[in-house]
Amino acid sequence: MAGPTTAERGDRQQESSGPPPAGRLAKRRLRLLVVLTAALLFLGGGVTWVLYGSGWLRVRHVSISGTRVLTPADVREAASVPVGEPLVSVDTKAIEDRLRRKMPRIDTVDVVRTWPSGISLKVTERTPVLLVRKSGNFVEVDDEGVRFATVSQAPKDVPLLELTESRSGSAAASLRRFGTDRLVREAVRVAGDLPPAVAREARTLRIRSYDDVQLLLGRGRVVAWGSGENGRAKARALTALMKAVPGARHFDVSVPTAPASSGS
Repeated sequence: MAGPTTAERGDRQQESSGPPPAGRLAKRRLRLLVVLTAALLFLGGGVTWVLYGSGWLRVRHVSISGTRVLTPADVREAASVPVGEPLVSVDTKAIEDRLRRKMPRIDTVDVVRTWPSGISLKVTERTPVLLVRKSGNFVEVDDEGVRFATVSQAPKDVPLLELTESRSGSAAASLRRFGTDRLVREAVRVAGDLPPAVAREARTLRIRSYDDVQLLLGRGRVVAWGSGENGRAKARALTALMKAVPGARHFDVSVPTAPASSGS
C-alpha cells in the first residue's frame, strides 16, 4: 500500500502545529501576570523608598519672599517647617494656617514644595489704610477693616481715625444704629476711595456719624466727605475742585454733583 502523499503530510504537520491547548494559554497568561505584578511591586516600592526613605527628597531649606515689615527670620520661625522630613509628606495647608494664626499681619501666604528639597513661602502682608490710637500706640487697620497690628510709631502717609464718641445728637444716633465697628468699616471705605494725591496728604479721618465724615489734610485744609456712598464720584469731584481752587481751605463733596469750596 502506498504511503501518504506530500499534501497529506503537509496537512498533518499543520494539524500538529495548530494553536496550543487552552490550558497552556492560561499558564502563559498567569506567568505574565505574575511577572508584571512583581515588576509593579518592585517599581512602587522603589518610588516609595525614594520619596519617604531616602535622603534625596527631604526638606533642607526654606525660602521666603514678599515680606516688608516682617523679617524672613520671624516668618521662618513661625512657619515651623519640618526640616529633615520627606518633602512629599509636608502639610502645606498646616503651615499656611499656622502662619496666619501666629502673624495677623500676613494676609495671604503661598506654601509651595520646590523639588527636590525646598519649601517656598510667598507672603503678602496687609497694608494699613487707617490708624486707631490706643494707649499711646497705633493699631493698623487694613482695607477690609481688620485690625491686624499694634505699632509704637505711626506709619508714614496713613491717616489717623478719629471716631467721635459723643452720646448726643446725630453721632449718638449713628452709634446706636450702626455700632462702632460699622462706623470704622465706613471710614475704611472712605479711605479706600480717596484720590492718591489726597490720601498722601490726609492726616486725620474724622467720623462723627454714618453720613458725617471729614478729612483733615495738611496746611489746615478740611474736606467734608459726607457718607461713604458714591465714593468714586466724590473723589473725582474733589480732584477737580482742588485743581480749580488750589488756595481753598474747605472743600465739600458730600453731594458730588454740587461740590463747593470756601476760604483761601
